[in-house]
Order: sequence, then C-alpha cells, then structure tokens
Amino acid sequence: MPHIHTNPGEHDHTVSAYIIRLDFDEPKMILHLHKKVHVYLNFGGHIEINENPWQAIEHEILEESGYNINQLKVLQPKNRIKKLTGNLLHPIPLTYGTHDISEIAESKHLHTDSSFVFVTNEPPGHKISAGESQDIIILNKDEIASHDNVGLFVKEASEYIFKEVLPNWEQVDTAEFTD
Repeated sequence: MPHIHTNPGEHDHTVSAYIIRLDFDEPKMILHLHKKVHVYLNFGGHIEINENPWQAIEHEILEESGYNINQLKVLQPKNRIKKLTGNLLHPIPLTYGTHDISEIAESKHLHTDSSFVFVTNEPPGHKISAGESQDIIILNKDEIASHDNVGLFVKEASEYIFKEVLPNWEQVDTAEFTD
C-alpha cells in the first residue's frame, strides 16, 4: 500500500512482527532483507485504511513470511487486561514507537509502529508473496548480535526478546484477537 501521509511531520501507522522458531535446538528469529534499506529486519508494513492493526499484521505476516496467523502464537505479558465489554482487544505490542523514514521514502514523514512477537514450531505454510523479499535468514540470539547486516533496532529488540520476553511472557492463541 502506498503511504497515506506524505507531508513533512505526518505519520503512517504501521505494524511489524518478530517471528521466532522454537523447533530448533535453540530459539531462532526469522528475518528478511528489506527491499529498500537492504538490511535484515523483522516483517511488517502499513495499516491500510480499512484495517485495524491486527488485520494488518495478519496480512503482512502472510505476504512477507508465508505464515498464516493460525500457525503462530503471540507472546503477551501474563498480567494484562484480557477482556473489555464491547471492545475487540488487540494484543499488547512489544514496542510502540515512531521512526523517521525520510532516507528511504520520497517524502519526509514518519512511521508509528506497533511491533509484536510471535512464536511457532513449524515452517511457513505458504510461499512468500511475489514482489516481497525472498531473502530470509533464521538466526539465534548470538548470530543476530554479531551479524553485520541486521538492523540495529532489530539487534536491540532481539536481545530483549530472547532474554526477557521468551521466558516471561505467555503464548496466546492468535484466534483470540481475530474478529
């Protein structure tokens, strides 16, 4: 989807996913080579006008990684609000932050991103969509930290994910958040 906001100082809302495979001898994160910045990053993209954040993460994961959302569990803090009457609750993101994409976009604007952590015990059920990066790597925490072409924020987030999130957050069925 093209950017909705293209003027200086405007924000596009995006979602992103860290996907961790647990079916190896140790947890490993799946990353792809971003087509514009040419570094390995987590999966993600824009929330389209007719989508909520969870719908966007579902389609971005499928397009960029080949995973159906039902192949994954989303990691969530154990202590959280699990139900609010009259509300469809979305998962709590690992991070919710803003970054400047001026260096890779035609216009000077910002992305405000909700980033989620998923785990799985299986390979993706589908092929990566045409037009998406086919360059995928699967790395453990030490390989991510020492890799020359993994984005710095991915290195920082993955350190926290492997150390704090994996052992302390609970795996939640993604169907809980699908409307």
